[in-house]
Amino acid sequence: MDIPYTVTARPDTGLFNGKLGIWLFLASEVMLFGALFSSYVLLRVGAETWPRGETILNVWMAFLNTVVLISSSVTMVLAWAALKTNQFQKSRWLLISTFLLATVFLVVKYFEYTEKFSHGLLPSTNTFLAIYFTLTGLHGLHVVGGMIVMAYLFGPGAKMFRIAPERFTNRVEITGLYWHFVDLVWIFLFPVLYLL
Repeated sequence: MDIPYTVTARPDTGLFNGKLGIWLFLASEVMLFGALFSSYVLLRVGAETWPRGETILNVWMAFLNTVVLISSSVTMVLAWAALKTNQFQKSRWLLISTFLLATVFLVVKYFEYTEKFSHGLLPSTNTFLAIYFTLTGLHGLHVVGGMIVMAYLFGPGAKMFRIAPERFTNRVEITGLYWHFVDLVWIFLFPVLYLL
């Protein structure tokens, strides 16, 4: 027995099940990051002194990571678009490219964290660094989660394209929605932590 609405849209929402599910999941993620951003604002407003991110953090590394993540969003959209035109191999390479860009993001973040740790700048150093490591660490875990799904899609999950191409395309679209959310969170994190 097939599960209904995995390919076609539900009549009540106009979305297929997976897309409805990812939007509900992303709503909960907005609440999670929203609470953390709100905590940051309240702590910063209530503090007598607050270090400027640019004096502690490496703005250029963060800028590079911003470019990398925006590029990965583009490759993710192109991967989905290639599937819509039945270009599976092109889509697979674009998914691999997105995965590699995510890897670059994490490598840059590793070097940034290593630099902080080598100078004794730890989450326990001050409130700003506690928030910085919490927000960027949680974001990094979301990047890893997206990479796991991408690896499945261009790896063992790719055989679904032969059996159910539209369903596979929907899965890539859902992954893309999640990935754009991850990128959007970074676009907020970059100015809030590094520039303000």
